[in-house]
Amino acid sequence: MRALLRSREMGIALVLVAVVVLTTWRNPAFLFSSDGFRDLLLTPSILLVVVLGQGVVILTRNVDLSVGSVLGLTAYLVGTLFRAGVPTVLVIAAGLTLGALLGLINGALVALGRVPSMVITLGTLYAYRGLCVWWAGADRIDASELPPGFLRLGTQQILGLPVLTIISGLALAAVAWYLHNTRGGRECYAIGSDPEAAVLYGLDVRRRVLTAFVFSGLMAGLAGVLLAARYGTINSAAGDGFELEAVGAAVIGGIAITGGVGTIVGAALGAALLVTINRALPVLGIPDFWQRAVVGVLILGAIVMDRVMAVRQHRRRIEKRASS
Repeated sequence: MRALLRSREMGIALVLVAVVVLTTWRNPAFLFSSDGFRDLLLTPSILLVVVLGQGVVILTRNVDLSVGSVLGLTAYLVGTLFRAGVPTVLVIAAGLTLGALLGLINGALVALGRVPSMVITLGTLYAYRGLCVWWAGADRIDASELPPGFLRLGTQQILGLPVLTIISGLALAAVAWYLHNTRGGRECYAIGSDPEAAVLYGLDVRRRVLTAFVFSGLMAGLAGVLLAARYGTINSAAGDGFELEAVGAAVIGGIAITGGVGTIVGAALGAALLVTINRALPVLGIPDFWQRAVVGVLILGAIVMDRVMAVRQHRRRIEKRASS
């Protein structure tokens, strides 16, 4: 219990609860309206799915800046296939496959080409977005062109919980279990902690990094499918800005940008906190400029906190060695 109360995840959860309570106190409709509680659970779902892939990549001491463009391409592919009359199951499979293939391109360039991930994914961010703009142009896919059964994924509830929230929750549980309980998950932490030591130990660093990028693309593809179901309207700007929100949520949630530290649960809480703050600040009457400033302060505070904790742990190790 002491470890739980001191954990980064508990701190983020308490801040999240405080934001909800304060905003509800100022405007009870934020939580107690007919759609308030549903939106509180539903709105972070798509970003949470993207953060799952981004978090795994950052744990390996890399970053994927192309997830927003992958999401946009996938969402438009979904709409285009529905226009052509393709069955829903095949459309979803095609969206996931496209996301994984785009992630494979990123991973191959980073892992096999040994090029810094920030450079590669910054390039593919613009390349994938340019491809989406070229493909979609000024075209827009409306909700009337998508099957009603597919659109119900974005609005339907099971036992009072939105379907998208359930999907993202199941994905979170699976990724958290994998990282904590499997050899592959622990190797991601080892690679992020010290890549050179991981190579000397005999870990297949290239394969793990490649897999992490493929998984990130897969999650971005899933998010594109969910975004199409949630909003129905899709154009070339779909997913724009998601890459920065995903990185920010992961860092706020305690995943160190230098890799090897943090939990995917913390990253998911960071995504929920980031989205909730963006919804709460307008309700509190705070101008748009200060909304962005608050998010920036949160990211800077998370980085400073990570650094302070790292210094403290280093001092503890030195003290233990001296005492022994």
